[in-house]
This record gives sequence, structure tokens and C-alpha cells, in this order.
Amino acid sequence: MVTLTEQDIYELFQKNSLDRDRIEEDVVAKLSALGLKAATAESCTGGLISERITRVSGSSAVFDCGVCSYANFIKEKVLDVSSETLAVLGAVSAETSIQMAEGVKKLSGADIAVSTTGIAGPTGGTAEKPVGLVYVGVCTAEKAYSVRLMLGGSESQPNSREQIRRLASDAALFNILSECYAAEKAGDLP
Repeated sequence: MVTLTEQDIYELFQKNSLDRDRIEEDVVAKLSALGLKAATAESCTGGLISERITRVSGSSAVFDCGVCSYANFIKEKVLDVSSETLAVLGAVSAETSIQMAEGVKKLSGADIAVSTTGIAGPTGGTAEKPVGLVYVGVCTAEKAYSVRLMLGGSESQPNSREQIRRLASDAALFNILSECYAAEKAGDLP
């Protein structure tokens, strides 16, 4: 599984000539150009990804569904996350993020689905699952996977809740855009 830090996210944006403050515009434009739709299932980002997408004019053509599934029973009931996964691995796990993305893809019929689940802090972290640990789940017709984010900052300069949520939404939007390019390259378009 890929693990990204705050610095890694900044470098991905720079390497791909993307602006963190405009990526939602790039996402909507690319989805629209390819005739694809995206959906989101959010826990720790609390709807931020959906908000960023829908602030872009024309997003209604590419975005039908965003589920804010902060509570585990919503993850189970709405997104079909396994109760066993939640009981054994917890809400903050790669498996939960994948099942959330799969669930919202199935619910919405979207081409690309992303999810976030993690610990935005400033409380709630443990040695095993520290503040800043976030999983981004991604699901397309061809694959489902998770990306682990370690966004806690350093001991001397920990990231704030707002910063962790923003970085997680940046990573999720980047993954939607990446999957658009992968679909375009593979010719997997509607």
C-alpha cells in the first residue's frame, strides 16, 4: 500500500503542475470532458470533498452523490461496510476505506468513487492509529484500493484538524483526477 505524507502530497501536486486551490476545477473539467461521474463517501473529511466539487459550476453533470458517513452504523447501513471489518479492524483502516468507496460506487452508479476515513484530531489518536492517519479508498469498475496518508506533521509542529482534513481532501481529489487519466489512457470511457 502506498503511504503519503504532507510533503509527498505537495510534491505530487508540483510534479503534475496542479494547484491545490483549483484541483476541484480540474477534476470537474476532466470528468466532464470524459463523460465520467464521481461519488464520495466521507468520514473524517465530513463532506469537504463533496463541497469542493460542488462549488464548481457544472459539477452537477459529473457528481450525483456524496455520503457523509461519520458514524459506523451509517457506514454499515448505507455503504455496506462489513460489521466484521469495523469490529476487527476499525473504522480507520484500509479495508474500511475500500468498502466505503465500493459502497458509494454501487449506491450512485458513479465511474469513480473515493472515500476518506481517519483521525483528524486533535484528540482520538493512539500509538497504533495516530492523529493524521487517514485512508483514502478508491473504486472504479476495474479496481479498488486504498492509499494511506500520514498527515500528523511533526512533534514540534503537528498539523491542525483543518490542515489534516484539507490534505486528505486534496489527496482524494488527486486520486479522482489520476483515475480519469488512467481511464482515458486505457480507453475505458462511456
